[in-house]
Amino acid sequence: MNLKFPLFVLLFVSTLASAQETMTVNGSKPYPATQEYTFICEKYAYTGETKVQVAKTEKGGILKLSIVTANEKSRISGGVYVDLANGDVIPCVDKNSKESADGKTTSYYYFTPAEMAKLKKTDIKGIRFIIVGGSNTFGNQTGYFTTVNKTNYFSTAFDTSKKSYDTAKEISTL
Repeated sequence: MNLKFPLFVLLFVSTLASAQETMTVNGSKPYPATQEYTFICEKYAYTGETKVQVAKTEKGGILKLSIVTANEKSRISGGVYVDLANGDVIPCVDKNSKESADGKTTSYYYFTPAEMAKLKKTDIKGIRFIIVGGSNTFGNQTGYFTTVNKTNYFSTAFDTSKKSYDTAKEISTL
């Protein structure tokens, strides 16, 4: 019995230590990251969902924004605006850090240390971005989109649970 308890504690701690997500950008070293959130993008007819993840780096942080596309020419391009719950807006400049594979396009945007400090205090409310692509007849939907921090599309009036992700809490633990 005396040997089983320390072994159980060691196993539990090692599971928690390895459970943290990581993010790599174009083959770089892995950075500690939040879980991959599924934000809702109601105007994007193809899937209606955007994957969002935030990582901490030595020089600030990284925002990973992914969306499934119908056309391999479609990309998330241009700057994005990260809207915070307190009304602040963090503009992110496009540094042409992109990936595209398996019908999904991914773009990476970088945060300064001051912007990461804001993200640690306030939840992300939404992200505004642009999808560009080829002009095929049956191509991908292009244009300006906003993805919002919601955990699901529908709920009842009697549901009192929180309906958004606690992004600030998770970013602050990185």
